[in-house]
Amino acid sequence: MRKHGTDHSSRAAKTRRGLSRLLRVLACGAVGTVASANASSTEVPVPVLGDRSDQWQLVWRDEFDGTEADLDARWESQNGPSGHILCSRWRENVSVADGMLRLTNRKEDRGGQNWTSGNIWTREHFQYGYFECRYRYAAAPATNNSFWIMTRKDPSQIKEGTDFATARPARGAYFEIDINEGHYPATVNTNIHNWSDLIEVNGKMRSRSDARSYRFGMQPDRVIQLETPITTRKIRFVSQHPRHFHIREFRAFGVKPEGNYPDIFEPVPSDGPVDFLRDPSTRVSVSGYFSGPLPSDVKNDILHLNDNNPATSWISQAEGEKYIEFEFAEPRTIGCVQFLNGWNVGQNWGGGVENYKVQYHDGTDWVEMSSFDLKELDQDFSRDFNVFGLEWNETDLIFYLNGKEIRRAKNEFCHSPAPVWLSLAIITWHGKVTDAIDGTFMEVDYVRIFEPKPE
Repeated sequence: MRKHGTDHSSRAAKTRRGLSRLLRVLACGAVGTVASANASSTEVPVPVLGDRSDQWQLVWRDEFDGTEADLDARWESQNGPSGHILCSRWRENVSVADGMLRLTNRKEDRGGQNWTSGNIWTREHFQYGYFECRYRYAAAPATNNSFWIMTRKDPSQIKEGTDFATARPARGAYFEIDINEGHYPATVNTNIHNWSDLIEVNGKMRSRSDARSYRFGMQPDRVIQLETPITTRKIRFVSQHPRHFHIREFRAFGVKPEGNYPDIFEPVPSDGPVDFLRDPSTRVSVSGYFSGPLPSDVKNDILHLNDNNPATSWISQAEGEKYIEFEFAEPRTIGCVQFLNGWNVGQNWGGGVENYKVQYHDGTDWVEMSSFDLKELDQDFSRDFNVFGLEWNETDLIFYLNGKEIRRAKNEFCHSPAPVWLSLAIITWHGKVTDAIDGTFMEVDYVRIFEPKPE
């Protein structure tokens, strides 16, 4: 790893954290959550990487045990409006106390915007290594809780003879690596942006981006295999999901005593069990259709619900209750219901449905077969601290959550020194903006940077 700047672990003398903070750390406990083992910042920490932890050595850290002046010595702050989000961001929205850093949202008019928040970045620049941050989200929708790396134009890094306005770094491109852009309650977003080779999208210049989203507790494939088969003429899917979503396949099979139903990710083979929903006599009704723009190669059609092609989809409307209802021409005995939701890029899935009920009609009432609600799971990244990590090297970008790899991508252009950023923002693309955001905060326990130990 190459580090640019002064090599020190803290400007302030490190002291033992207070008992209240240690108890708070030990009390954190969502599924997969990692509690800090460092009650004292005088201990030399290792990364949260399981068996690979001993392969790294610490080169920089901030445990946020110092004063406001210590923070300013190591971090710079935005002080002004933001064109792409709903809040201006200021140093006054950033604070340190009790060994924690807080970025706080406030409903106030400043900088020509109706909200304020915080955004800071390290004065030192880094290139390659393992980057780790333990933090928790602001407890409200429409907030963006970010730990990231992004280059800033530096004349010393620009190719000789290049105009500064259109400059590129000496190698690769100007870039942004979002180790996590977290959304309440439990969504992790990893993004890789190329800020040198822009493309035009709907009349605006955009970065070339590669994004992956992970909603914990959710999965694209749902299989409801019934221990006791049911006989009905109607089944339905109902959801209060707050946005539009994709259903790629919906299937209802008869009873197979051996239980080996087809994989929902694959078409049903010609010699496979009968899918009652594909019977031409089955009637299908839906709550609506997505009315926004779609890529030219994407068609939104009710027939895609059961066309035996997981690559196509029905896309729901954005507002209100969403439903799909199937009515058979005669009673059918069903042993398994499957559906596939969201969308995939490579091996990664996003856009999953946050809640649903699958029901059948018994002739009098709707009876629940299966249900799911993300809010009922014990996954709340605003309550529980989680550790987000990135291994950045010459060839790869490897993303981690609590020491577990969640994504791996080829490093095609991220080859310049860059600062590390911590940011909170108010956004329009994940939930409604309400007064409940006022006073919420992103809380950071530490930022640590490691390099590989010499072989």
